[in-house]
Amino acid sequence: MADLEALETWLSPLLQKLDGRGRAQLARKAAQQLRRSQQQRIRAQVNPDGSPFEARKPRDLRGKKGRIKRRMFERLKMAQYLKAKGTPQQAVIGFAGRVSRIARVHQYGLKDRAERGAPEVRYARRELIGLSEEEIDNLAEMILSELV
Repeated sequence: MADLEALETWLSPLLQKLDGRGRAQLARKAAQQLRRSQQQRIRAQVNPDGSPFEARKPRDLRGKKGRIKRRMFERLKMAQYLKAKGTPQQAVIGFAGRVSRIARVHQYGLKDRAERGAPEVRYARRELIGLSEEEIDNLAEMILSELV
């Protein structure tokens, strides 16, 4: 987080030279780039620090045993759910709609029910949205190339 604050203080005088429309376009482009990198990281099942997501707990569905065939968050990474927005003041990426609750539970490792009537379970913490050092560097590089 300290790197992000340092980046912000370093870039703010440069960004003030742009008009509101230019800042909004730059923020939109930055948000789209961040969304792409977050989608790739979710697809790879990796936290921002590079550690893999904690594996799912095995489920016993009506006596049937077997492996889970789909990766976690396969649909959450789609642009339909993972939204990117840029305004002159900020660039924002986040989950929209009903899936935001699922994402929040996994992002912070909260308790939730898998289905109605099921017992509450504490989910493992899996950081779906976060910035790695590489993403911060790529973001700074993109902004500098746009400003020059």
